[in-house]
Amino acid sequence: MKLGEILSNLDSRMGIKELNAMQRKMIDARQSNVVLLAPTGSGKTVAFCTAMLMSMKNGQTAPSAVILAPSRELVLQTYRVVKEISTGMKAVALYGGHSMIDEKNSLQPVPDIIVATPGRLTDHIKQKNIDLYTTRILVLDEYDKSLELGFADQMKKIVRTMPNLKRTFLISATRLADMPEFMSKHEGVEIDCLEVGKIQQKLQVVEVDSPQSDKLQTLADLLRSVDNQRIIVFVNHRDSAERVFRYLSEQKLPVALYHGGLEQQLREKAIDLLNNGTTPILISTDLGARGLDIDSVGSVVHYHIPLSQETWTHRNGRTARQDAHGTIYVIMSDSDSQPDYIRFDRKYSPSGTSANPISSQISTIYFNAGKKEKLSRGDIVGFLIKQGGLNSDEIGRIVVRDHNSIVAVPKDKASSLIQKLSSEKIKGKRVRITDYC
Repeated sequence: MKLGEILSNLDSRMGIKELNAMQRKMIDARQSNVVLLAPTGSGKTVAFCTAMLMSMKNGQTAPSAVILAPSRELVLQTYRVVKEISTGMKAVALYGGHSMIDEKNSLQPVPDIIVATPGRLTDHIKQKNIDLYTTRILVLDEYDKSLELGFADQMKKIVRTMPNLKRTFLISATRLADMPEFMSKHEGVEIDCLEVGKIQQKLQVVEVDSPQSDKLQTLADLLRSVDNQRIIVFVNHRDSAERVFRYLSEQKLPVALYHGGLEQQLREKAIDLLNNGTTPILISTDLGARGLDIDSVGSVVHYHIPLSQETWTHRNGRTARQDAHGTIYVIMSDSDSQPDYIRFDRKYSPSGTSANPISSQISTIYFNAGKKEKLSRGDIVGFLIKQGGLNSDEIGRIVVRDHNSIVAVPKDKASSLIQKLSSEKIKGKRVRITDYC
């Protein structure tokens, strides 16, 4: 693809008017093997997707490019970017928890671009659902996290199935001690934007003193004191996440819960409800520090002091993305020690009140039909306007998946809307519509 076409798609579909310096460097280096070092939220996905697409030509034998990412969430995030900025190319997403049958069917006709977790792509290779003989470009996104999660052997096996591989883009948020063998065989270019990214992020780090070692009341006061926004509260352990979530729920704050002990469907739901405004506060372990597609997080709260500087960096990367501003609140009690890597800009004592407190006027409704049932965003919008009686500006974020869809609607109209639509048909079919919250 040509750069002009990609830039047009970035502008019209994603609202990105121009590329940043890191993204331009990635494009300039695209004819080489590239190691891109850049912090979370700096625009890495757009950078490597643009460079990859510019290195591809329509009509090449497919699959021409493979992107490997360590988590389902990151696969979906990257897949959406590829779909938005590419034209005339077929892309598929392969990940655990998704129907293998649906994925196998999506591989025919053969896609130009595969976005996958290492484990799921390995499964498809073993079952001979896909042949990577023609693959020329490999992207290893969040390679440091992939190593951390034990995907090294799987990635090596996948690379061995790519005899015609010409170019590898290795993307990482931290510097690696050793490069993978398949990178060291060829000359490459390193683009180091780690320090630049830290300077560009417009973060303010705020100390919040807690009079008790149990910080629950201080956290609740803080969340009631800040202006309305999306916030992620990070804790160090799953049981702590559950405890904080229960307490804030009892305090009638609009919260969702995210950690690795939850089923994938519940984790997905938590991110959906955060993104569309139904529950603008997310309580998360460090699983939520990377790889999630979350829009416009205004602040990050460290309920627990992070266990390492790397964790501190990744948590903070959830806000101030793409040069936006963000605030980092660190709740400190007498039992906490301040690590050397945390420097405060100011102190703040929450009053527990705000002129514009965090709140939700949104509910989410669920349709048990999606792409595989030929349901589109346009179908849902038309249905809600014609049969539901909503105005177009009352319809919020819509997500259409393979076999289900969700849509944000005004909270005060959700119940009556569900009741009204229960007897209606969409595209000639009766679909079960329920409350998703």
